[in-house]
Amino acid sequence: MSKVPVLVTGGAGYIGSHAVLALSDAGYPVAVIDNLTTGFRFAVPEGVAFYEGDIEDGDLLSRIFAEQGIRAIMHFAGSIIVPESVGNPLKYYHNNTAKSRALIAAAVAASVPHFIFSSTAATYGIPEVSPVTEDSPKRPINPYGMSKLMTETMLTDVSAAHPLNYCVLRYFNVAGADPEARTGQSTAGATHLIKVAVEAALGKRASVGVFGSDFDTPDGTGVRDYIHVSDLAAAHVLALEALIAAPTQSLTMNCGYGRGFSVLEVLDAVDRVTNRKIVREMQGRRAGDPDSLISDNRRIKATLPWVPRYDDLDTIVSHALAWERKLSEIRGQ
Repeated sequence: MSKVPVLVTGGAGYIGSHAVLALSDAGYPVAVIDNLTTGFRFAVPEGVAFYEGDIEDGDLLSRIFAEQGIRAIMHFAGSIIVPESVGNPLKYYHNNTAKSRALIAAAVAASVPHFIFSSTAATYGIPEVSPVTEDSPKRPINPYGMSKLMTETMLTDVSAAHPLNYCVLRYFNVAGADPEARTGQSTAGATHLIKVAVEAALGKRASVGVFGSDFDTPDGTGVRDYIHVSDLAAAHVLALEALIAAPTQSLTMNCGYGRGFSVLEVLDAVDRVTNRKIVREMQGRRAGDPDSLISDNRRIKATLPWVPRYDDLDTIVSHALAWERKLSEIRGQ
């Protein structure tokens, strides 16, 4: 199959940088655009064309498309913190929706035929049934989820009017780091549980907050489907190959393992891997947190030759921990 040049937006961020590695490892020419608001220049490997700028800069996008011969886009750039979206919804509708519109418009103008979009299980809101299928009702309960769903809708409509096919990948809880510790979750003040827990294990935090102990789950804490970021990145490469192979077909798929772990089970895993005990601070439930959020992943497994390699909680924690240690070295902490 032709290894088309790919533009990765947000390629200096957490998931985007793993997609860059997966594409490069598979032999694809890659370029990155990132405004470095939350991304890090060190996360982009040597030899990958890097453009510091914003995805709503149409002139810059046109130049990148021309200079790099871009034939596909993987779009990760955006804002992702749910509570912040509630407090500052216009930021999310600007960064996640309006800027995505500008990117899609630039892609259409340049006749870029393939588009892969980083979406989220937050589009489902609080699902009535878990595991959640792609056809479950989309009822976002926060501006973050709605901003992503609006972009999904734009892609559907644009693909009907223009020669562009797309793949929407709805992530569940992304965790872990590159097994070779080439990149990982580097954001300061991150809210992801496993990132927070390994920070606590290394003494970077005094404790880990457990938000709610009265959920309808076996141990009372919320259950989530954790997917290793490298398995997720591999799914993006396979999705790109599916779009290239069937240019008139578009796809929407959940990305998860189809099973969940509770907050306490995750913290137990971190204790196990680090051989130390994290201080757990029990707190009240956060508004809108569902009891359980697990993906039904049958569609992605039926559609793509995707075989997860790191579907093991202790492995996910081990890779996150190794990256956290390396990050301390990078920052001289």
